[in-house]
Amino acid sequence: MHVTMLKAKLHQARVTHSELLYEGSCAIDSDLLERAGIREYEQIHVYNVNNGERFVTYVIRAEAGSGVISVNGAAARRAAPGDMIIICAYAALDQNELADYRPDLLYLDERNRVVRTGHAIPVQAA
Repeated sequence: MHVTMLKAKLHQARVTHSELLYEGSCAIDSDLLERAGIREYEQIHVYNVNNGERFVTYVIRAEAGSGVISVNGAAARRAAPGDMIIICAYAALDQNELADYRPDLLYLDERNRVVRTGHAIPVQAA
């Protein structure tokens, strides 16, 4: 049996561009992709903190060091420049891979620069 697990997360990313008349996808700064272990053309889930929209698309590379997070195609109707989003990639793991598994978490500032990293989300208190 396989279990779908969070593989990587770009937390509090800011949308820098929104291109409606572009072949669909989400362009992400190549440096962020490398640090998060996300591959070009990999499926991602995008959660818009500003408006509650959630959508699935795939990644294309943006220029390294640019800070670009561009939501393209039909998804451009779900996120606008300046919106705060969470980008997640998932992986299917075997039961025997779960014991030591930890996702790659990148926490970003308003310019999409990494301010900290982690491998676990803190326990939520009541």
